[in-house]
Amino acid sequence: MASRTSPVFRRAAYRAVRGSHGPRREFKITLGLRAGYGPSGRLYDLEEAVRAAHDWMIARARRNETFLTGMFTRGEVLYARSPLVTDREPVAIFSGEALPLSARKLDDARIAALLDELAAVMARTLEQEEVQIAYRDATWTLRRVRVNRAARSRDK
Repeated sequence: MASRTSPVFRRAAYRAVRGSHGPRREFKITLGLRAGYGPSGRLYDLEEAVRAAHDWMIARARRNETFLTGMFTRGEVLYARSPLVTDREPVAIFSGEALPLSARKLDDARIAALLDELAAVMARTLEQEEVQIAYRDATWTLRRVRVNRAARSRDK
């Protein structure tokens, strides 16, 4: 392998790839690693969020369907509801960009739908009540919808 000081490395040239220039379409999904609300919920590991996202990608790839790729980081949200009520919660942050080269055929509505789908998969896995999504200059929250037993039995 050539070192940074070798003539081979210094002569290496790079050019922009045709079709790679375009607008930034950044996204981020943020969800808690503690199940439910409050300090008593099960604490999940970041790896469980990674596995849920990776399984979603693999399943979509096997069906020859589009998926989004990105990276995970761990963060921590600090809450201060009042001077006497504060809390901290570890979170998983999945972020990435819909790059022009790989996602040129995806419009913003399709990307938002993929983000919603992936966020819901991860939220179910981590027993979350809410998940936060950001795409370009917009943000939104998905909240778990509770179906009561009477409605479920009526639908059967």
